[in-house]
Amino acid sequence: MGDNQLQTSFSVTLVFLNENDLKKDPPISSPHQELRLEIHREADDICLTVNNDAGVCVFKFSITRDTECCRVASRSFLITLGCFSIIMRFSTPSEFEVFHRMLCSWHELRRHQSVFQQRTDESSALQYFQFYGCLSQQQNMLQDYLRTATYQKAILLNDVDFRDKVVLDVGCGTGILSFFAVQAGAKKVYAVEGSSVAKYAEILVKSNNLSNKITVLSGKIEEVCCPEKVDVIISEPMGYMLLNERMLESYLHAKKWLKPKGMMFPTQSDIHLAPFTDEQLYMEHHARSHFWNQRCFYGVNLSGLHSSAVDEFFRQPIVDTFDMQVLMARSVKYTINFLEAKEEDLHRLEIPFVFKLLQSGLIHGLAFWFDVAFVGSRTTVWLSTSPNEPLTHWYQVRCLLQTPLFAKMGQTLSGRVHLIANKRQSYDIHITAVVDQSGFKSGNSLDLKNPFFRYA
Repeated sequence: MGDNQLQTSFSVTLVFLNENDLKKDPPISSPHQELRLEIHREADDICLTVNNDAGVCVFKFSITRDTECCRVASRSFLITLGCFSIIMRFSTPSEFEVFHRMLCSWHELRRHQSVFQQRTDESSALQYFQFYGCLSQQQNMLQDYLRTATYQKAILLNDVDFRDKVVLDVGCGTGILSFFAVQAGAKKVYAVEGSSVAKYAEILVKSNNLSNKITVLSGKIEEVCCPEKVDVIISEPMGYMLLNERMLESYLHAKKWLKPKGMMFPTQSDIHLAPFTDEQLYMEHHARSHFWNQRCFYGVNLSGLHSSAVDEFFRQPIVDTFDMQVLMARSVKYTINFLEAKEEDLHRLEIPFVFKLLQSGLIHGLAFWFDVAFVGSRTTVWLSTSPNEPLTHWYQVRCLLQTPLFAKMGQTLSGRVHLIANKRQSYDIHITAVVDQSGFKSGNSLDLKNPFFRYA
């Protein structure tokens, strides 16, 4: 039985303590009433459930990375949760030793997890690497002319930054960026790839007679060992809305192998956002939920789920493209400098905005796109996913407000976008917005992991 399925039961008594020594709040059980403690792991947390002799749960809590806890004497364990503490006294010292050894082994296992494992659900990682292990998906990215040609242009126009240098390619896929680095004169390229496509990269390296120049390292950048420090890091770590898939954190993690004053391609990114009006899109999105309004679907009334369906659909960011004319104000940008940013900087992002509206109408939501810059010694090359630039496989992303806001030209729309990283390799998006002159407010919470692909 694997660790994630292991579950062990112990006989314990509990004593609850607070600052008033329980003068006002009696404990759930007396110190003499035996209870059953069930312990098991859920992802990174250790879950404890306490049942009485009838099998009814009387208490449940988790030991996380931040939980304060320690052993007490030979058969007790102290856990502090907020304003109170719990002493668990085991029926025998031997039972306590089994519990304590298990707890220590799980803590040790967690301590040795890579940064990637700590931040990512196992099922999400499996799906992610299976997806990028397919040549069809690699082909989709390679055939994005703007993406691939811009990378080659940025590298070859700044060949002085690559000539006779050691390069690290993070998430190399089939190795196209590694080949560009060699074309620019790189002395050595270490191409790191976590998916099974690494074997295809190795085939291309050998068939192009570049085994002396490019070494493929199969594994995640958080787990492989690069043989030496590098002069330049290259990568294509961008997802929808720049941040989806959380590969930017892997890109930043790779800086542990970067020499002082080393370079990164891309060097920085700008997330752009702007309010938009699009009645057709809003009505389309509402229409998707009409299915759940049926009162006689094969004799079943589905309407009880209609409101839940509306909520679910509006949690989906929309991946498509649009005409610039739907934008109601000039965009606001949020810049991330990859040379300066730390991984933890991407765990929570807050983007405040104030838009001065250039037209009157209903504001249906916020549109997002991104640009990245390759800042070389000779020139800076930009790759843009703006709606007024040629289309890329990233398209643009739009987030609808649950309730549109009416505003007039010249008025201001202010608010914030909170982006909170989750273990599904994506972000939860929380938008709040207000028309300052009228006080009308709206917002929405969306799941970037589950977008709606609207493009043809």
